[in-house]
Amino acid sequence: MAMLLIKGSFRVNGGSKPDGDTLPFIPDDVADWKLVGGRARIVPKADGRANVRLEGVDALETHYDGIYGPERRQPRKFADEAGDELLTWLGFTSVERHENHTVKTVPDKVSGFILTSGADAYGRCVALVCKGTAPVYSGYEFTPNEEFLRERTVNHHLVESGLAYPMFYPGLPGYLRDVLRTAAMEARAAKKGVWRVDRTYDGTVVDDIDSITDTPTGQVLLPKLFRRLTDYLDSRTGSSLDGFEAYLAGAADQYRVLPDGKTVTGLHNLVTVSQGGSLKMIERTENLLFLDK
Repeated sequence: MAMLLIKGSFRVNGGSKPDGDTLPFIPDDVADWKLVGGRARIVPKADGRANVRLEGVDALETHYDGIYGPERRQPRKFADEAGDELLTWLGFTSVERHENHTVKTVPDKVSGFILTSGADAYGRCVALVCKGTAPVYSGYEFTPNEEFLRERTVNHHLVESGLAYPMFYPGLPGYLRDVLRTAAMEARAAKKGVWRVDRTYDGTVVDDIDSITDTPTGQVLLPKLFRRLTDYLDSRTGSSLDGFEAYLAGAADQYRVLPDGKTVTGLHNLVTVSQGGSLKMIERTENLLFLDK
């Protein structure tokens, strides 16, 4: 599957709030943003930068602006570790994080390129993020193979390191999903990164919002599940999960369970809630293809 290649530089200084799966990118030719299709038009800032969302990757939330409540963040240690590793891999030699989530780096920017199939509904360019010499000219299409994904993208590096979860959408071809799936399974087996503490699949008791946020007792969960839980808990009085499965059904996320491709609606089919507020996810994300972003 051919993807659009855009050359440019990554620059987070100046007020950006990068995390483990999103960071700003400035094309060498800002007009290249016009070549990116997708669900929404990319509108760059005055200096040409726009956010790039890593394809196939979901890292812990460092600053989630929920629908109903205040900004929330997952346990900081692993959230910041993913963001720092992303920037270090790209070539930044110093990463300084501030309390307002902005970042200062040395050098100010590093060169690289992205491979994209389009933008998401939020106007973010969803892409494979790469360093080194680009294989074709900017604005041309290139078809990455399995070796390219493993050797040239930070997407694979983060999943392989256990610092991010696999999260698949239709923009990533199946043969590349298979590579990330293998990397995730190996990282989990080796208990790398978040897999040392993840409670998504083993189950955890959620007493209140502090159970899943950056607190001394906060548990690490799949970010997509964290976002749904946060919105649910912030939308109601009390901390009971009695209505959470109904809430997930109402959200109507659509996905396919791989490899048979059957389309299912509602994450309530993937999450169980037992008496006492214990919940767990019963299908791993490397086996899912989400149809919305």
